[in-house]
Amino acid sequence: MPKNQEGRRGSYAKGIAKREEILTRALEVIAREGYRGASVKELAAAVGLSQAGLLHYFDSKEELFTEILRKRDEIDMAAFGGVEAVSTDVEAVRDGYLQVIRHNSQVPGVVELFSRLSVEAADPRHPAHRFFLDRNRALRGVFADVVRQSQSAGRLTDAIDPDTLARILQAVADGLQVQWMLEPDVDMAAIVEALFRGLSTTEGDSDE
Repeated sequence: MPKNQEGRRGSYAKGIAKREEILTRALEVIAREGYRGASVKELAAAVGLSQAGLLHYFDSKEELFTEILRKRDEIDMAAFGGVEAVSTDVEAVRDGYLQVIRHNSQVPGVVELFSRLSVEAADPRHPAHRFFLDRNRALRGVFADVVRQSQSAGRLTDAIDPDTLARILQAVADGLQVQWMLEPDVDMAAIVEALFRGLSTTEGDSDE
C-alpha cells in the first residue's frame, strides 16, 4: 500500500476515534452538569479542544447534540447485549424498557437534551430530524412486533391494534419525560409499568 494512502487511512481512523471520544465525554458532561451547563465551550474543554477544534468534527452544535443522543442510544443498546438481545417476550421487553427509564431518571441533563431536541427536530431542516424519525420508527417497530406476538398468545389485550399501541407506549414514555422535568417526583418507571400491567390479560405476569 502506498505510504500516502496509509497516511490517509491512519488520519481517518484517528479522526473517527477522536469523534467517538468527544461523544463519550460530552455525554458524561451533560449527565453530570446538565443540558444548560453543556455549552460547546464546556464540551470542548472536556476533550482538550478549542470550540473551533471541536466543531471541526461536526457541522454544527445541533449535529453534535444529535450525535450525542445517538451515542446514548448505542450505549443503552450495548447494555442489553446488542440488537440481537431484543426479546419478543413482552415481560423481557418491559423490564428492559423500565431499566432504561430508571437510568434516565439519574441523568436529567440527557433527558432534557432529548426532549428539547425532539421538539426542535420537528423542523425537517434540523440536523436531528432524520435521527428522530428513524429512531421512533425503529422503537415502535420493536414494540409492535412484541405486542402482536403477545396478543396472539393471549398475554396482552387485543382491544388496540399493535401499531397504535406501540405509538401509545412511545408517547407515554416521551410525555412522562417532560412531566418529570417539571415535577421531579414523578416516578416514570412506575407509571409505564402500571400501563403494561393494565394491558396484560394474564394476572400476575407484570409482577414476575
